[in-house]
Amino acid sequence: MPVERTVYVLDDDEAVLRSLERLLSSAHFEPVTFERPEQFLNAAKSFKPGCVLLDVRLPGTNGLDVQAQLNRMRSDLSVIIVTAQDDVQTAVRAMKAGASDFLQKPYSDHALLGAIEAAFEREPRVTSDRDIVDAVRRIASLSPRERDVLDGLMAGRPNKLIAYQLEISVRTVEVHRARMMERLGVRQLAGAIRLGVMAKLSVASAPDK
Repeated sequence: MPVERTVYVLDDDEAVLRSLERLLSSAHFEPVTFERPEQFLNAAKSFKPGCVLLDVRLPGTNGLDVQAQLNRMRSDLSVIIVTAQDDVQTAVRAMKAGASDFLQKPYSDHALLGAIEAAFEREPRVTSDRDIVDAVRRIASLSPRERDVLDGLMAGRPNKLIAYQLEISVRTVEVHRARMMERLGVRQLAGAIRLGVMAKLSVASAPDK
């Protein structure tokens, strides 16, 4: 018997929900969709373990508020946040709150399905000591300039603003960004952000000497 892999989707665009239902079903997931945050939260206590696809822009609230309420109710759901293009700052806040990944619109079907597959493979909202040590090691491998670029991206700054603040060209920022991601061993910016968040959380939680 195949294992049920339920994906709960919250998005206020009905056309998007119908499209996601078709895509997820074709990829052998079980989609359960909601258009309104209150409907989603009212049903959340009865959700089976699975994955949540959560849009940040929602009527009457936002995805981060919904995520915070969901965190208080459930600890067995992996959350993927969907943000507007270049809204990295929101993505960083979501990942600090336990999101397993984020996607920026417009995203490809391949990127979405890959993020969902990874979410099911990863234990929800649990970051092991090994993961943290690995993140610290990878971040330490960056050159000072690559680290500057990552810090800028984690602060939600676009390449142009990072270039201005570092007094280098946009093209140079793009080169450092590409090298940074290669050195970290990630293909998507979300992966770099996740490593940066874990490394920073490790520093924040370290005992004072």
